[in-house]
Amino acid sequence: MTNASPTPTPRVSVAMPCHNAAQTLPAALESVLSQTMPDFELIAVDDGSTDGTWDILCAFAARDARIRPLRLPHQGVALAGNAAAEAARAPLIARMDADDFCLPGRLAAQMALFEAEPRLDLASGLVRFGGERAQRLGYALHVDWLNTLLTHQDISLNRFVESPLAHPSVMYRREALLRFGGARPNLGHNPFPEDYEQWLRWLGQGARMAKAREEILVWNDPPTRLSRTQPEYSEEAFARVKARYLLDWLKQHNPRHPRVLAWGAGRASRRRLAPLVALGVAVTGYVDIDPRKLGQTVHGVPVFGREAVPPAHTPDSPFVLVNVGSRGAREEIVGWLAARGYQAGLDCVAMG
Repeated sequence: MTNASPTPTPRVSVAMPCHNAAQTLPAALESVLSQTMPDFELIAVDDGSTDGTWDILCAFAARDARIRPLRLPHQGVALAGNAAAEAARAPLIARMDADDFCLPGRLAAQMALFEAEPRLDLASGLVRFGGERAQRLGYALHVDWLNTLLTHQDISLNRFVESPLAHPSVMYRREALLRFGGARPNLGHNPFPEDYEQWLRWLGQGARMAKAREEILVWNDPPTRLSRTQPEYSEEAFARVKARYLLDWLKQHNPRHPRVLAWGAGRASRRRLAPLVALGVAVTGYVDIDPRKLGQTVHGVPVFGREAVPPAHTPDSPFVLVNVGSRGAREEIVGWLAARGYQAGLDCVAMG
C-alpha cells in the first residue's frame, strides 16, 4: 500500500475505539484504508488493550500516515470514542468499530448526503448483517428494520421502538457534536445503552438525521458484541432510558398528557411500559386482540378490543402508545390507526 501523508485538514476523521481487537482489527483497518474517498484521517484509540491491538495499530500507522493511533488506559467504549472524536481535525466525524467492515464507498456516500442536505447533522446508511442469519435471527431482523428507516421523519418517529441507527455506521458534523454532546459513559448504578441514549438525546434536541440509500457497512455480530454481554444492553436498561426521553416527547406532543391509551396488554408490553408509568404517565386503557383479555382489567385498567377505539380528532379520542414487540404487528396497528385518522407523531407513537 502506498504511504499517504495526511492533508493539513482532512475532509473526514474516522473515530475508532479498539479494545482487545487483535483478531478483527486488521480487516477493519484495511476496509477504511480502501475507501474510494481518500481524504481522511483514522484516529484509532487503543482502550487499554492487553492483546496485540497496539502493535497492529502501530504497524498500520507506519504503512499509512493517515492513521493516528492513540493509547489510553481502559475506560470503556464511550469515553474511548469520545477521545477519538475530540482528537479529530475534520469537520465531519465518522464512527467505526474495530470488529466491523466499511464498504469501499462508505465515506463518499455519506459526504454526498451531507452535500445534498445542508441542514443535516448526522448521516448513516444501509448496513449489511454480518453473521449467520439463522443463528442470529433477532439481530438480523433488527438490521432489516434499521434499513427501512431512511428519512429524518422515519428515524425520528421510530426512535422509541429500538435504536434507529447502527452506531459504527454514523457520520456527523463536528459542530453537531459540540452542540448536542458526545456519548455519556455509564458511571452510576443504573446502566444504560450509551449509543442509544446519545441518539435519543440528539433527536430530542432537534438533530436532523438521514441515511444514504446504499450499503455502507458490514455490521458484524460476534458472540462478544457488547450488546450481548453487558448489563447496559439488557431489556430493562433499554426500557429505562427510552422512558426518560419518551416522557419528554409526550409532554410536548400529547395534548392529553399524562393520559395515554396503550396498545398491548400482555406481560412483555406492560414490562416495557412500567418505567414510563413510574415517571407519571397514566394508562387509561389497554387495547389487545387476545379474546381472553378482553373485558378484563389489569391493575384496575380496562382491556378492550380495537373496535372500541374512537376515531381520531373526536372529544373521546385518546393519544395511543403502540406498545407491541412484533414488528409486523406494530406496522399493521399503525396502519389501522391511520385509517381511523390517527397520524404518527401527532395522535400516536410506536414504542417497543
